[in-house]
Amino acid sequence: MTDQNQKKRTGMASLAAAGEGEDFSVIDAIGGPRGVIESMLPGVLFVVLFVVTSNLNLTIGVSAALAVLQVVIRLVQRQSVMGALSGLIAVGICLIWAWQSHEARNYYMFGFLTNAAYIVLLSFTLLIRVPGLGLMVEFIRTIPTEHFRAWLHGWLDDKPLRRAYTIVTVLWIGVFALRLIVQVPLYLADSVALLGTARLLMGIPFWALAIWVSYLIIATPLHRHIAAAKAAAGGGKDGDSDGRNSGDEGDNAAGQA
Repeated sequence: MTDQNQKKRTGMASLAAAGEGEDFSVIDAIGGPRGVIESMLPGVLFVVLFVVTSNLNLTIGVSAALAVLQVVIRLVQRQSVMGALSGLIAVGICLIWAWQSHEARNYYMFGFLTNAAYIVLLSFTLLIRVPGLGLMVEFIRTIPTEHFRAWLHGWLDDKPLRRAYTIVTVLWIGVFALRLIVQVPLYLADSVALLGTARLLMGIPFWALAIWVSYLIIATPLHRHIAAAKAAAGGGKDGDSDGRNSGDEGDNAAGQA
């Protein structure tokens, strides 16, 4: 097995492998222990440092330095920097927002907007009867380089799989909505300590729970879908082989006549 195959899949890619019979690990799916620490550390530092010092500029400076340091460390160790780099960009946006508004609570505004955007997009996919989580998982699993309509109906016409993807899409909409329901009132109350705590508890832990439940829901129908597709492909090959054998026999009979 190649190193690429052995590479642990994270996020939605871990769900795309749900039907392949591979062992599923929630920790690996959310980036491993190091990924979890790197994701949560800037947020923890921001809320703790601001609550302790009440100095927004100091808090922003130290949080930015930490986010940059995480990328530098990965570069020095010659490890993948994509996760740390995307985290740096997200943290950078949050810090700039807080710095320009001179309000610590606006560090969390970008998160509100992204959660709201996910709710709108995923709800739209349900309205058009193409569940968004299914679209993402199937796109990762088999990129449609051509014949998009056939690719789309290939999994949409599988009713158990489509139902599973619909349930999982509703689940994720619920996760994003619950974050807003809990955190927006804390934002409006300007309670940075409670807002930061809620963001941390409803961030990686909620992500991990949603990934795990999603896996439980789609693993079986996806495995059956993949097995049926392989069986159909094998049957087609057998049919072609039988056709060629029949043609050979016909040629032999004609030669004997």
